[in-house]
Amino acid sequence: MYTQDGEGASGPSRVDPMEAESILAVDCGSTTSKARFFRKVRGGWRYICSGEAPTTVEAPFENVLHGIRNAVGEVEKRTERTLLGEDRVVTPSIGDVGVDLFLCTSSAGGGLQMVVTGLAGRITAESAERAALGAGALVMDVLAVDDDRTPYERIDRIRLLRPDIVLITGGVDGGAVRQLENITRQVKASDPRPRQGLGFRMPIIYAGNRDCRASIEGILGNSFDFVAVDNLRPVLEVERLEPAREAIRGVFLEHVMAHAPGYDELMRWTSAPIIPTPAGEGMMFRRVAEKFRENVLGVGLGGATTNVYSIYDGRYLATLSANLGMSYSIYNVLREVGASSIMRWLPFKVEENILCNSIHNKAVHPTTIPQTLEDLLMEHAVAREAIRLGLQAHMELANPLRGAVSETGFIGSGFRASEAPESYIDMKGVDWICGTGGLLSHAPRMAQSALILIDSFQPEGVTKLALDSVFMMPHLGVLSTVHPDAALEIFERDCLIRLGTCVTFGGSIKEEWEAGKVEGELPGGKSFDVDIQGGVMMRIPLRPGDRAMLKIEPRRGLDVGRGPGRRLEVVVEGGAVGIIIDARGRPLVPPGDETERIERLLNWLQALEAYPQGCHEGSGDIGIRPGGAE
Repeated sequence: MYTQDGEGASGPSRVDPMEAESILAVDCGSTTSKARFFRKVRGGWRYICSGEAPTTVEAPFENVLHGIRNAVGEVEKRTERTLLGEDRVVTPSIGDVGVDLFLCTSSAGGGLQMVVTGLAGRITAESAERAALGAGALVMDVLAVDDDRTPYERIDRIRLLRPDIVLITGGVDGGAVRQLENITRQVKASDPRPRQGLGFRMPIIYAGNRDCRASIEGILGNSFDFVAVDNLRPVLEVERLEPAREAIRGVFLEHVMAHAPGYDELMRWTSAPIIPTPAGEGMMFRRVAEKFRENVLGVGLGGATTNVYSIYDGRYLATLSANLGMSYSIYNVLREVGASSIMRWLPFKVEENILCNSIHNKAVHPTTIPQTLEDLLMEHAVAREAIRLGLQAHMELANPLRGAVSETGFIGSGFRASEAPESYIDMKGVDWICGTGGLLSHAPRMAQSALILIDSFQPEGVTKLALDSVFMMPHLGVLSTVHPDAALEIFERDCLIRLGTCVTFGGSIKEEWEAGKVEGELPGGKSFDVDIQGGVMMRIPLRPGDRAMLKIEPRRGLDVGRGPGRRLEVVVEGGAVGIIIDARGRPLVPPGDETERIERLLNWLQALEAYPQGCHEGSGDIGIRPGGAE
């Protein structure tokens, strides 16, 4: 073992991030701890290798450091470089020992869990929810004076949930006082017991009417750690989320992380503050939008949560769907949507009890991976439903500022819920759909990830698809807080995989109809002219870096992004999958008849060459072969 010298009392020696030449970043996820090693080589920063190991937050370990050490140990084997000292990751590096920066994100043990309160559920409580989600928190519940719950029910709910932080908001500056004080008394009466132990005082962040700060602090007394920041809605016309978000991140690090098993020591290892995994993902999705100056929808498909991010017309929103994930929470997806909704994506017959047993086994053994093609297809079917649910929740919160005019001049709706506006996100205006997370990043074929993204997001018009190559967006997000240039360089070179471009014929389409025509000119002067049949998918190979000019003529009533029946000429980008023509219509609903559904799904899978054309004999033989698309 290497013995580290030169440490201060508070932790390892620090290196100016801009002078660093080697970086180790770890994401301590709910299921797996993932280490990524980056190094400055001739030509710039590059991703070198990974190491992964099960996260250790449960008995008999109950210390995240064990899983992190195991993941870092895998990197040591691959690089033949000593990274672990006697008591921590070695920083700074000396020759082939240690790294210059050690960084970390975390969602282990459920990540950062919050309850938010407000006076009006459609105004201040909704703003509070956006603030918490944007900070990378999982919002367990939103309580409001007008939520039709009794005071007892609110008190009981907070006591049951045991959040890490409570965010109290409400009232414009100089506005409501009595109702705000009443809901604060309910929070106090709940006397919530924190998840991190009895010696931990619950942090409460107040971001409401500034004239009530003293009285709110007085009501809470000495039972809580109280933090006051600027009002989220100082006037109805303005929503200011950043002060509350910064407070949430600070409290997360100072209070919550310090009491979680092993995190107090981990914080002494790191070269920068630990941030929640969703916050890291969100930072990189914002980088994508800023770099290309386009609208982006992204998803982080995790083991315990499904996180959806949007940057649309410059507005950033993150939503975390609690307990909808692909390992610990996979059974919750089944319970939420029902077996039939998952089975509709399966191109083979399966008994409902077999599907449910497979999902239960995954929940009990969250670190296992599919052993047969059937198992893989069932996980991918669950992924479609998890993302669909996450997107549905996201679209409900992506609405104009209610009751006012925002700082961007966007006019919101009135006060009544019946007047709630539709989402400001128009799928025809989304330029990019990007995915990250273990299931998407590690899919055996990239066409599988592309099809999952298309089926769950159901893009309209012309949309570029991209994927995180090895699930490193959280790592690059925390890296961007100390060395943004390195994060962007690695992101462009080694993280972002361009899957291609999806061209969608939107509207109601019947299989026997002609959807339209696509003409194109590929690199090298090769041209094509294809009549598109309704209900089909088609793949046109176009390599990453290549572009093609398409002329698209939809049938009357169908829409490819410019309006029903309007012709579109567009330059599209290639990728690992290429150009994907989707003439299945919108909304996309697989056929209800089992025989018809299986035939249709097989045709779609074969069109994209997403799965093998045939399987070896055995329990996993589902016989995927060319169907009617031949």
